[in-house]
Amino acid sequence: MADGQGSTTPQALIADIGRRARAAAEVLRTASSERKAAALISAAHHLWQGRQAVFDANVLDMDEATARGLSPAMLDRLRLDDGRLRGVCDGLRAVAAQPDPVGAVIAEWDVPSGLHIARVRTPIGVIGVIFESRPNVTADAGALCLKAGNAAILRGGSESARSAAAIHAALVAGLADAGLPADAIQLVPTQDRAAVAAMLAAVDHIDVIVPRGGRNLVALVQAEARVPVFAHLEGICHVYVDAAADPAMARAIVLNAKTRRTGICGAAECLLIDRAFLDRHGPGIVADLVAAGVEVRTEGALREVPGTVAAKPDDFGREFLDMIIAARVVDGVDGATAHIRRYGSNHTDAIVTADDAAWDRFQAGIDSAIVLRNASTQFADGGEFGMGAEIGIATGKLHARGPVGAEQLTSFRYVVTGNGTLRA
Repeated sequence: MADGQGSTTPQALIADIGRRARAAAEVLRTASSERKAAALISAAHHLWQGRQAVFDANVLDMDEATARGLSPAMLDRLRLDDGRLRGVCDGLRAVAAQPDPVGAVIAEWDVPSGLHIARVRTPIGVIGVIFESRPNVTADAGALCLKAGNAAILRGGSESARSAAAIHAALVAGLADAGLPADAIQLVPTQDRAAVAAMLAAVDHIDVIVPRGGRNLVALVQAEARVPVFAHLEGICHVYVDAAADPAMARAIVLNAKTRRTGICGAAECLLIDRAFLDRHGPGIVADLVAAGVEVRTEGALREVPGTVAAKPDDFGREFLDMIIAARVVDGVDGATAHIRRYGSNHTDAIVTADDAAWDRFQAGIDSAIVLRNASTQFADGGEFGMGAEIGIATGKLHARGPVGAEQLTSFRYVVTGNGTLRA
């Protein structure tokens, strides 16, 4: 099969893309901060000026996705409008304005031999990003990789193929304006799934793979990748309402955490209510969710709330990405943390409480990448953390954890300075 790149197989295509990415990465390694920033600012300009082409492409993607029966939450992930595209452009500019992580000194010290030792950030090289239906990832991933001095190989899902290609065109135009190689940000031009397998095996061409999508995608990448992976597991996010929670605050946070956008990984999927809070304040939080159109799957005392449905065992520990939430009563902070340790995905978990001791016990009792107090889980996003954008929320424990921004897309080396220093 021909792919338009002169290659005959997905493996040959990825090898060709990889070789060109490696060459581009060598240029980016020494590219100035000013040139990288100029590329991103120019890309934002091209993206906004050409927004009608992006919207036209997105309409075609949306129509096809609707015909395929994608869920409302997945369609919401895919949809672009003026506000969302403006947000993508703002994200490009925000990344451009950030300090360049490349060359930053993490730590430095002198040793008795007379050597001065510095730990300095360096680019990783070539980053492969495999994502599903959110076309904005094209811009986020390309921008962050470029900022960190890395070349990017992007492979989006079939649902967003046209939208991603339109966004990618703006990124390439920005690179050209700044005099940087177009191969610095490449979009895999085929939806053949064999191309994903080829990326996962491309140890000579790709240094790190970042998967961004649902459980099936991440599981595939983790099972088959020979290239190191920054794991972005599903977002089974909990909100625990402690005995010392302010009732009005708790109700507002829970409603926002579930309903603001149900299709993002930071959406709450499980509500835990302390028994003491329930006894004191009643189940108004659950009633609020029902009134907002959320299907609340409950057990025990919460089943008495009108409009709820009985929870099945597998509703706990499940990522719904929809107007559905599981709810359970627990006995204090220890009950909440035990539940989260059993059913959570180490992504994002929140407590609502006015008690400092409860907060200390909660955050010490779980190992989530993001732990929040008195705030919605919907803040689990690199833009909201001041990173401008993020490729994903890494739930592993090595190298990168939490929002993966430009700084997390660097490695480091030791730069050692002597003055004719010899080892005795």
